[in-house]
Amino acid sequence: MDAREGLINRAQGLPEGAWEVLERKEKYEINTKGRSRPENIKEQIVRERKFKNIRLKNEHVAEFDYRPVKCKKDYRMVVVKKDLSIEKGETVLFDDIRYFFYITTRRDLTKAEVVRLANERCDQENVIEQLKNGVNAMRVPLRDLESNWAYMVIAALAWNLKAWFGLLMPNRNRGIQVKKMEYRRFLNSLILLPTQIIDTGRKIIYRLLGYNGWLKDFLATWERIRRLKLA
Repeated sequence: MDAREGLINRAQGLPEGAWEVLERKEKYEINTKGRSRPENIKEQIVRERKFKNIRLKNEHVAEFDYRPVKCKKDYRMVVVKKDLSIEKGETVLFDDIRYFFYITTRRDLTKAEVVRLANERCDQENVIEQLKNGVNAMRVPLRDLESNWAYMVIAALAWNLKAWFGLLMPNRNRGIQVKKMEYRRFLNSLILLPTQIIDTGRKIIYRLLGYNGWLKDFLATWERIRRLKLA
């Protein structure tokens, strides 16, 4: 829900005891031995060049009952308070506090679970946006419903193929990047590869005429798919 002035005033009026630290779960579980984080080069460059930087210091979560104007019952309002530091280079300009509100009827979940569920829903909205503007699944070009249905299914399959390609990548981290990648970038990076096709006497040769950073992963994934097919 939008952070309106009335909601912000309600959140600011909550007692200190109503707030608790928001603990977010890791995006995935490490099945092998954990690795140390690499040095944050981007953060270092931002400071050296004295760009404006917004850094998250901590997050707290609380809740209160809220009844919208046109409703007849109270709803559960979960609020996240982000404590931010606005910096420029090595200098801290000022501290800023921002509030994010989530209205729900679910009272069987903890406050952290409500926030996590809302964030997962945002991922689904990103998928819908990609289906609409990435593969153009919702921009049907025909008049009759059956043809439009077939067009939407074909376009959705194109999106699913991108997801499956990412899942089949031997390099797991690169596969995660492909799954999160916008479809147009996926198309330009891994599909629209300039290729020369040479038809010889006994075989067909595909000669790649260009190179990008994804070509190695493309060939490794293609080899894995080939082996799975032979198996």
